[in-house]
Amino acid sequence: MFESLSERLERSFKILKGEGKITEINVAETLKDVRKALLDADVNFKTAKTFTETVKEKALGQQVLTALKPNQLMVKIVHDELAALMGGSSVDINLKGSPAVVLMSGLQGSGKTTFSGKLANFIKTKRGKRPLLVACDVYRPAAIEQLRVLGEQLAIPVYAEEGNNNPVKIAENAVKHAKQQGFDVVIVDTAGRLAVDEVMMTEIAAIKKALSPQEILFVVDSMTGQDAVNTAREFNERLDFDGVVLTKLDGDTRGGAALSIRSVVNKPIKFVGTGEKMDALDVFHPERMADRILGMGDIVSLVERAQEQFDEEEARRLSKKIAKNQFDFNDFVSQIQQVKKMGNLKDLASMIPGMGKALKDVEIDNDAFKGVEAIIASMTPAERSNPALINGSRKQRIAKGSGTTVVEVNRLLKQFDQMSKMMRMATTGKFGKKRRG
Repeated sequence: MFESLSERLERSFKILKGEGKITEINVAETLKDVRKALLDADVNFKTAKTFTETVKEKALGQQVLTALKPNQLMVKIVHDELAALMGGSSVDINLKGSPAVVLMSGLQGSGKTTFSGKLANFIKTKRGKRPLLVACDVYRPAAIEQLRVLGEQLAIPVYAEEGNNNPVKIAENAVKHAKQQGFDVVIVDTAGRLAVDEVMMTEIAAIKKALSPQEILFVVDSMTGQDAVNTAREFNERLDFDGVVLTKLDGDTRGGAALSIRSVVNKPIKFVGTGEKMDALDVFHPERMADRILGMGDIVSLVERAQEQFDEEEARRLSKKIAKNQFDFNDFVSQIQQVKKMGNLKDLASMIPGMGKALKDVEIDNDAFKGVEAIIASMTPAERSNPALINGSRKQRIAKGSGTTVVEVNRLLKQFDQMSKMMRMATTGKFGKKRRG
């Protein structure tokens, strides 16, 4: 997402490179390019026009600090305005209530049912609450079964009523059931509907009236671009929803919906879906998204993901082993497993400043560690604990057992040895004056 926009904005800022100061002429030239980049990214025309006018006003009204060059100042202004355009700061989901009721709305195919499962998982694992999923899509034959499968996968109960074709009644009964069984949050998955379908829109309005939900979320497929913004406007007029969920942000999308939707409907983007897995759900942070659009990475999100997976006790144990030169292949495999849990590898790499651009045309397979894991799995317990035991004949046996070559086994052993040395130097502070500084 945003790859094309990031490149275009970078080219726009080059217009100011080498300029001694910001003038009305060079700012106008830069912002003409910025506006075109935003429109090509499927940003709403009015939003793009207002955005560039605000940036121009702020750029001409500022003195360039001696520490900043004109193009650097423009990057800062654009960054701040992009963040403001997307809402300025993250807005939390409202889970106050006994139970709190969350109502899903959106078009058919927008990913509501999948997101309902992801949200239930998020509420259970990150917020420590007990959610109940409710199947109120009585029109799509596989919808109830899909929700049940997700519920089983996540060990989260699903409330459904076979033979009942009244979504309002099902929702009301589900809330009563949740109160009796002590559930904290009720997530109501409704049928996809078109804003022009009066009967269906009246139905979801009736569900809203019957439940008085704490939170109404509008789920939209970000790949639909400008259509997503128009649909959001129409749904908001009928439902007055509380927040937007952008799904499929990992797809081939130009990102216009993320940049336009807040300014058009004046409702915050609360979550973004970044993949098919049930943990591929992120709270939306406008500032961090602005960082990523401008190629600055997203170190905060990367650290947060790492903290969720890496155990402090385990880190201390590893640190001691590394310092004593006892880091082995068992520890290495454990680290690989934790990195894999953090999510899509290319997505993780793009959070590192500068890496998004470097990896633009590089395909990073999520099975990239498979060969390494196969080689380590073909080692004996003694070899994994003490890599120094691995001689020529052992290498041949390991290569044969893992379906690789001796060359690949040698490469892994060499990389492992180099990594162990670097880790030991980092742990013991022996990088020299520069490292200690």
